[in-house]
Amino acid sequence: MGMWTACLLMAVATTPNINYDESKVPPFTLPDPLTMEDGTKVGDVKTWHKRRAEILRLFEQHVYGRAPGRPPRMKWVTTSVEPKALDGKATRREVSIQFAPGVQMDLMIFVPNGARRSVPAFLGLNFQGNHAIHPDRGIKMAKGWIAARREGVVDNHATEAARGVDAIHWPVEEIIGRGYALVTAYYGDLDPDFDDGFKNGVHAIFPRSSAGDEWAALAAWSWGLMRAVDYLQTDREIDASKIAVVGHSRLGKAALWAGAQDERIAIVVSNNSGKEGASIIRRGFGETVKKINESDPHRFCANFKKYGDDPAKLPVDSHMLIALIAPRPVYVASASEDNTADPKGEFLGAKGAEPVYALFGRKGLGADSQPPVDTPIGSSIGYHLRTGKHELTRYDWQQFMNFADRHWKRSAPAAKRK
Repeated sequence: MGMWTACLLMAVATTPNINYDESKVPPFTLPDPLTMEDGTKVGDVKTWHKRRAEILRLFEQHVYGRAPGRPPRMKWVTTSVEPKALDGKATRREVSIQFAPGVQMDLMIFVPNGARRSVPAFLGLNFQGNHAIHPDRGIKMAKGWIAARREGVVDNHATEAARGVDAIHWPVEEIIGRGYALVTAYYGDLDPDFDDGFKNGVHAIFPRSSAGDEWAALAAWSWGLMRAVDYLQTDREIDASKIAVVGHSRLGKAALWAGAQDERIAIVVSNNSGKEGASIIRRGFGETVKKINESDPHRFCANFKKYGDDPAKLPVDSHMLIALIAPRPVYVASASEDNTADPKGEFLGAKGAEPVYALFGRKGLGADSQPPVDTPIGSSIGYHLRTGKHELTRYDWQQFMNFADRHWKRSAPAAKRK
């Protein structure tokens, strides 16, 4: 057990007023995603689109905040190309998306070599910098702030010892071997994930008001994913109609919110995203609204703090966030020892989105109760409960790729170019 894992478990064990006893979960009633604010029942796809706009607005107003659009002067520059990466199996490119002078997000892209046509891609933000994803010394080191607890970090900056330290969570060779491109960027390029009054990262380039629905860190990370999609739509080696966004933990929340807003994203994957992600907020199990607003006040808009003592007053919940992705496929993954994220709540969040998918004739989980560990289920909504802790594993990635294979009708890696 690593030092960070031990500290996390100790914090979980000693945090007051957080319930980890299923028998103590209070009764709760979920808001109906198929009832308009004026009481009108949604019974068809046309009316759902009106309801969808309402729900998006409610999440902006009460949870994530309102993010701006694409910066008018945004541009991208390819900064490096290695055509023989991964022992010749892939081309590695680095692309800098420049939002404003001195504010940018660096994409690292691995594309399988020898593909006959453009390939589908998994896009996700990482926690430690692109250099931590793979030990390849040609990968640019992240220059910005990184949490001190991360391996190979000194004075909140990466050192050479940080190369490849997160590779266990990103099986690059296996992803490439399955015929997928991998696109990743450091989430700290967008917001450094500490409470700095929104003076750093992308927030600094936009005017900011004191309104309660001003965007915060989660919205910035989601915004960055959408800006990456802007670029990928111009990349001829990537099939822009087949982009799957994946995120773990708080970045799983960001992936869901990005997928909810941006219909260019074809598949959304949430791994251990917990409360304010896939897990039902009202359940009273695991992390609470009050706890997350106290420990990380910068992640959600100011209005969200109103619900710390009574989350039942929140006009939305996580099943509605997942429903916003319909009819596009969505996959929710839990871990059996991840009580803080509330695995049962994550299952119920996915389950609660089924009525919206049914409007489109799409099948959901195909189960009324949480499945046994390591038993993936579902159709347009997928789910698994993995054995183990709060982390992103090779097993998780295998299920995500299997899910994408089914929906994109891919039975084997792309054929070779002539």
